[in-house]
Amino acid sequence: MTSLAGAHVLVTGGSAGIGYATAARALERGAHVSLVARDVERLATAIDKLEKLVDDATRVAAEPADVTDPEMFQHAHALLAAQFGPVDVLVANAGGAHPGHFEELSAEVFRQQMDLNYFGTLHPIRAVVPSMIERGTGHLMLVSSGAGIVGVYGYSAYSPAKFAVRGLAETLRSELKPHGIVVGCAYPPDTDTPGLVREGETKPAATASISASIKVRSPVAVAKGIVAGIERDRLMVTFDGTTAALARIGGLLGPVVRSTMDRHVRRANRKNAESGSMDRKNSEAQE
Repeated sequence: MTSLAGAHVLVTGGSAGIGYATAARALERGAHVSLVARDVERLATAIDKLEKLVDDATRVAAEPADVTDPEMFQHAHALLAAQFGPVDVLVANAGGAHPGHFEELSAEVFRQQMDLNYFGTLHPIRAVVPSMIERGTGHLMLVSSGAGIVGVYGYSAYSPAKFAVRGLAETLRSELKPHGIVVGCAYPPDTDTPGLVREGETKPAATASISASIKVRSPVAVAKGIVAGIERDRLMVTFDGTTAALARIGGLLGPVVRSTMDRHVRRANRKNAESGSMDRKNSEAQE
């Protein structure tokens, strides 16, 4: 079991959403928390709120950095470790989705999604693991996604990157276990965050239909699950029965999931076709 009391917990993507909520929960459990995020203003706001939450500025720190830049992250990590000591728990949460139809997404979107979601997870791990190996203890919690368990329509750039995070977690579990390091992976469903709002800007109709069938979780609920998963050394952290079943027996449930997804796609396509037909009729009537 992993105790957070007095531990140094570093959270990437910690200025908002799941990352911020996880930082707040870790503070409540007695940890010293450091945040890394790109947006300096949001990071400053997050730190101010967390300091007020625990009424103790000595337990919270932050450094701005882009997790896709290993040298920048390594510099931020060194400054935070100098303040709170070596990282005991890393929550590799930074990430984001850019949905869209495969044929309409540029090659650059695919590269950016892999850089942010996979390499943005890998670089922080590579920064903290050497010290964990040296000390013979540590905990890594990688944040994947429900879309990292089963491919989801409209997420051809995002899902593969989150599958890669899952693969990294599963590989590191056995490799780092002899060094006393626990590796877990969390698979949140849609969560009410600024990122989810941004996804709506490019989300295809079929993807929106699929998402509408899934209960949106709050960042606080997801954060509680992540922190509980850390404290209980869970290798897999899920937040609903469907995701848990997929994670455990995804191969068996795959046909059912794909069939359900196909129904949403057919329904969305019918609506688009009907809308197009109606637009043509209105245009003809106006002529």
